[in-house]
Parts: sequence; structure tokens; C-alpha cells
Amino acid sequence: MPLLDILEYPDPRLLTVAQPVDVVDDDLRALIDDMAETMYAAPGVGLAATQVNVHVRLVIVDVSETRDQLQVFINPEILERDGEQSCEEGCLSVPGIYDTVTRAARIKVRALGRDGVPFEIEAEEMLAVCLQHEFDHLEGKVFVDYLSRLKQSRIRTRLEKRARRR
Repeated sequence: MPLLDILEYPDPRLLTVAQPVDVVDDDLRALIDDMAETMYAAPGVGLAATQVNVHVRLVIVDVSETRDQLQVFINPEILERDGEQSCEEGCLSVPGIYDTVTRAARIKVRALGRDGVPFEIEAEEMLAVCLQHEFDHLEGKVFVDYLSRLKQSRIRTRLEKRARRR
């Protein structure tokens, strides 16, 4: 399984709104496997297909300490949001940058699993934050969109300089 290239902010492809998955087949499962290998190698706790330049509604996460509890969300939708929590976030597409973002404390999600079977899950704490963060990618948003214009500008400049040095 090959490691996939992760798009980095401010790449305009990160702004693409992902399209629904029409069929869960072996090709999609191969993408899931490649994304998982990429996420674990990065290392990260979540990855949206948008971040690897595949613009379908697919997210994977693993917030376990043992890094062996991969969860797959195909065509996810948030059914309910409750409460509020602020948490420091980072992103594989915004390397080395961390800042505080406020999100719902608890969410209820409906999606298809790797097998194409629908399921619902209630999430809180780290899982809720991670899912909301990754689902944002499917809408063409990155966590820096929640920050002030000044912070966004500084982050963009920093990452552009870093990219030129490579």
C-alpha cells in the first residue's frame, strides 16, 4: 500500500467540497487502506480523503492510544450537536501549527462503515473534536478558518516560506 501525498495549506484543492460516495467497493476499501497507512505514518489521528486530493466524502480516524482502532466514516453527517468545548488542534495539512478551536462537546453522527452498512455513533471529547475537524475538510474547510485573519495570514506566510525552502 503506497503512502499518499497530503495536501498542505494553503493549497486551493483543500477548498474543494467533497462529493458523496456512490458505491462502497474494493477500490474505495483500497483507498481507505492507503489513507490509514498514510495517517499512521504521518503520524495523525484523522484524515479526510480531501487531504489526499480525493474529493469524496470519506474520513478515517483513530484516537486510541494503541493506534489499532481505525474508524471509517463514508458519507458522514452530523445529526445532533450539544454543548461546547475548546481544544488545541493541529492538522496534517497544516504541519507544525496548533491553535485553539471551539466545537460542539458532543455529536451524533450517521455514516456508512467500511462494509457499506449504515451506522450511528455518539461521540464526545477527543473523538467529537476529531470528527468535526475531519468533516470540515469534506466541506473545504481547515481549522485555521476558525482563527483570526491575522493568524491565518501569518500561518499562510510561514507555510509558504517553508515550502520554498524544500
